[in-house]
Order: sequence, then C-alpha cells, then structure tokens
Amino acid sequence: MSDDTIKVTKVDPKSTPERTSEWPIIIPRVDIIEREDALYLVADMPGADEEKIDINVEKNVLTITGKMANQEFEGYQQVLDEFDSGDYHRSFSLSNEVDQSGIEATMKDGVLRLFLPKAKEAVPRKITIKTG
Repeated sequence: MSDDTIKVTKVDPKSTPERTSEWPIIIPRVDIIEREDALYLVADMPGADEEKIDINVEKNVLTITGKMANQEFEGYQQVLDEFDSGDYHRSFSLSNEVDQSGIEATMKDGVLRLFLPKAKEAVPRKITIKTG
C-alpha cells in the first residue's frame, strides 16, 4: 500500500463502552480490498440472520453487529455442539477520505460485503498542463 491510501483501522476495545451480552461476542474475519475509487470490506458472518445485522457509522467509526440465528432441531437431542454461537461485533475507524453517505451493503451466503466509496477529493486524478 502506498502512503496515500485510506486508513481503516480497528477500534481499540478500551476506547469504546463495554458491551454486555448473554451470548459470546464473535469477531468476524474481514478482508479489505482497495481500488482507486473505493474500498471493499468483506466480512465472514456464517449463521447471521440478515434481518438482525446492523451497520452504523457514528463519529467516523463503522460498526457491524449481528445476531446469529440459533439452530434448534425439534424432536432431537443435541449430542455435540461445536459450532460457535453468539453475537457478531466489529468496529473500524474511518478516515475523512471515505464518503460515508455512499456506503452500501449486501449479504449473501453468510458473507457481508460493504462498498465504501472514496470522497471525490481522495480519488487520484491527473492534472493536465496548459500551455500559453
């Protein structure tokens, strides 16, 4: 990455209010891909219910939260439980180079995809030299 890339950093848990939950907190794994005009954030959130995912931006902090749908099998007794269950939570600090009003999200097959467009001022451009 070059020195002029957009900074997206993890938020220090000590700087955010403590959360309480009856479920364990799961930190989803994330990939961030950069292009000239945008960033793409891909979060792995298997078992998350699309209707229970919240994405918020407040004070330049992007926060993703979600609830995992609990699977129950009626008429069966569970003998072994190795799948994690709990609430998803992940936060990132955004620089002013992200156009926060243009952020879009899609979810498919347990994968959340966020499109974070760069502000027009942050997109590289070529300056032509005028003669005369």
